[in-house]
Formats: sequence, C-alpha cells, structure tokens
Amino acid sequence: MADDFDNPPKAYENKEFLKSSASRPLRIMAEFFEPEDRFERYNISDTVVFFGSARIKSHEQAEAALAAAKRHGGDLDVAQHDLAMSRYYEEARELASRLTQWSKSLKGRQRRFVVCTGGGPGIMEAANRGASEAGGLNVGLNITLPHEQSGNPWTSRELNFQFHYFFMRKFWFAYPAKAVIIFPGGFGTMDEFFELMTLITTGKMGKTLPVFLYGADYWNEIINFDAMVKFGTISAGELEKFNRVNTTDEAFAAITEALEQVAMTHPGTTL
Repeated sequence: MADDFDNPPKAYENKEFLKSSASRPLRIMAEFFEPEDRFERYNISDTVVFFGSARIKSHEQAEAALAAAKRHGGDLDVAQHDLAMSRYYEEARELASRLTQWSKSLKGRQRRFVVCTGGGPGIMEAANRGASEAGGLNVGLNITLPHEQSGNPWTSRELNFQFHYFFMRKFWFAYPAKAVIIFPGGFGTMDEFFELMTLITTGKMGKTLPVFLYGADYWNEIINFDAMVKFGTISAGELEKFNRVNTTDEAFAAITEALEQVAMTHPGTTL
C-alpha cells in the first residue's frame, strides 16, 4: 500500500482512467494523432482507397470450397456463387498491384497514391495483397468489431492500424484519399459510398475526389440511381460525380488519368 501511495501512476499511464468515459476525448485524439504520426514517418503523402465486401473469397479459396462441397455434400449453389464472385477478389488484387507499380514509378521522395483498405478479409485483403505483391507499402485501417473484421496478413506491418471509433477511421479513409474505388459490398460498403457522396455533393470534401464503382452487373441491380433521379431525391448532375468501371483495364486507365489530371499537379495531402 505504501508503494502505491508513494508512487501513484501518472495520468497518461493510468489504464483505468484511460478506459473511462472521462478520457474519451483523449482516445479520440489518439486515433487522430497516432495515424498522422505514422503516415509522416513513412512518407505517405496520399492514398487510393479500396472498399468492398469482407465476404468475397479468393479464387483459390472458392475453388477449394466448391471441391469440398462436392465431396461432402455441401451447398453447391452457395459454393458455385462464391466461385463466380471470386472474380472481384482477383480483379481487386490485380488492380491494386498495377496501381502500386505505377505509383512506385513516380518521381519524388514522398510515397504517392498508396493503396489503402479497411484491413480486413475479402476485397480488402485482395487490394492489400496486390499492393504487397507489387512490392509496395499499403495501409489497413482495421476496426474492432464483434464479427467478420479481422486483419489480413498482406497489410504492411508498419501501416496496420486498429480503430475503435468508426468516425475516426472514416476520417483517415477520406482525408488523404486522392481516389476511391468501390467493389461490390454490403451495408458497410454502402455506408462508405453514400457518406463520401454526401460529402462530395454538399461541397464538404474540400477537394476533387474521383469515385469509381466497380462491377456493372452488381451495382446496376443493387441500386437504381435512375429511379432516384426520377423521384427527385437526387439530381441527374449528381450521377456525374462518380464513375462506373467494369474491368481492371478500364479501372486502371480511368483512375490513373484522373490522378494525373487532378492530383499530380498538386502536392500530397499535408498530414
């Protein structure tokens, strides 16, 4: 007891206090300053963000699951569907690899247009994997969730983050981003897409941010944007604030062209 009395913990070392409601502002600020410090340390100037489903398997995983379903009497319809959807994993992987190779060829000390994802499985893993296979650093902005979200092994160790607050994680998606590409996904992907579009259409983004929806078959069926225009909930001009691409060649050409026109003439984000 005497030792505890004579050597009370400093406030910033008091774990009980740091986990209390009173220190919530400190935890929020930590999720701003710690990523900022790491980005600066590794010369990350700006990013290209990949969004998409955590549930989409790689082609290899999907083929193995289909083979297992055939051997053991599993659900063949689900396994075959997963195999068809695995094209998006492989295309995200290829696109991230090509963008990373392109970004590494750019001159300058700063690392430009570094691939950034939510750090989890599925499309996120695919993009981190493609960037890693191309020999580039890549970013994973993980978040603590009760299910689904777990880190993937392809995220650069130096840039593997773990967030508690969704809004701070979203800040670090949007603030350094110079382009965003959105693969098929569920509620989380929709949330990220619609929040970005809200910021862009209300002028709160403060920069030109090219947004690309990847996969016409998926997006044309999932969201009827023309119906939104018809009912007057959005304007026809707002449909021009994002782009639709359907192949890696088309996406790579569109993204690099947009970056060359908009971002290459300006320095990276001041972090």
